[in-house]
Amino acid sequence: MGSFKGHALPGTLFLLVGLWHIWGSVVRYVRNPMAFQVRVWNPVSGFDGRLKHLELYVIAIGAFIDMCIELLYSTHLKFFVGDVLNPSHMNDFEHSGMLLMFFIFGVVALLTQKTRFLPLQEGALCLIAASAFSAEYLLFYFHSTTHQGLEGYYHTLLVFLIGLCILSSVAGALLPTSFPVDLCNGIAIALQGLWFYQTAFVLYGPMMPNGCKLRDNSVTCNSMDSEVWGELLANFQLFVAVLVVLVGTVASYSFASSRYGGSEVKNFHAIQAGLDLIQD
Repeated sequence: MGSFKGHALPGTLFLLVGLWHIWGSVVRYVRNPMAFQVRVWNPVSGFDGRLKHLELYVIAIGAFIDMCIELLYSTHLKFFVGDVLNPSHMNDFEHSGMLLMFFIFGVVALLTQKTRFLPLQEGALCLIAASAFSAEYLLFYFHSTTHQGLEGYYHTLLVFLIGLCILSSVAGALLPTSFPVDLCNGIAIALQGLWFYQTAFVLYGPMMPNGCKLRDNSVTCNSMDSEVWGELLANFQLFVAVLVVLVGTVASYSFASSRYGGSEVKNFHAIQAGLDLIQD
């Protein structure tokens, strides 16, 4: 079924990357909106350039560590039973395959940025990121661990957020100068991270709805009313997560605009307002 740590670790990685992507997208836009370009990753400035590729290292190393936990620690190296894969660890094998895709994305992006062996354009990196999210989508949609009831509802909402990550990543390759697309990608990744945390606290932590409990490695509810109440509560929790991320995004835009924005931003908004008046 999973565990609190099994959801909190990827949730932390997605949340950190998503928040950094939002901030990087906003800062790049307010500095020069006319020359804005979609980026699948955002460099860290300062420190004499030593931390420039920190985000890519976090993705690659984080995915690798999580993959080792799933493939080596959780399975206790018992990969086979007879001549077939150990059926009791299919869940761990599936998660390892998903994490391998994010590890590959991080390594490919690092090779593109730091070497001459793989000179890929940003659009290609967006599509590779979309393929990693697609692997994650397929994992949670066609899971060997059949999610049912309240557990299934939380994972269904997670699948929707992963789908948004896929769409925004593909859109980044098709619309390489779109600020809304780039910002949407960061928001979707951050929301996915928050939802991993929300799932961990509800299904494996102290926020289990009344009338439901974790028993025999599965969530069961005393009645249909309790399960429906849990699903309604999940809807409200997702609404709160969306609201928090959107408020944080607006606040970051306001702060970045006041600190990094210049005449270019004001002129650009003035032009946009003039075009809107003409169209009206």
